[in-house]
Amino acid sequence: MPNHWIIIILLAVSTFLSRIIGLEVMAGREMNPTLRLYFSYVPVAIMTALIINQVLTTSDGHLFVSFPVLLGCLAAAAAMKLSKMFLPSIIMGIAAGLLTRYFF
Repeated sequence: MPNHWIIIILLAVSTFLSRIIGLEVMAGREMNPTLRLYFSYVPVAIMTALIINQVLTTSDGHLFVSFPVLLGCLAAAAAMKLSKMFLPSIIMGIAAGLLTRYFF
């Protein structure tokens, strides 16, 4: 068990150092427009990968769609589109997912 904590601490320190080094190296530099365009798509790509990973689940080697998560994501997306407010949209998506999970 203590070995797990050592690994977690080492990973946390290495992640922190890599981000600090990246910030220090990139601070004050002008970025190439292509590189700037690339970095502008990174958050969207990461969020998409995380959402797809939650919507598509595996069980016994078979791929399944998690309908509560899918409906929660769709409800949050629709609420975000209509209200333009982040936190209420996320709360509505969570509520939709929970209601779907417990009543359907």
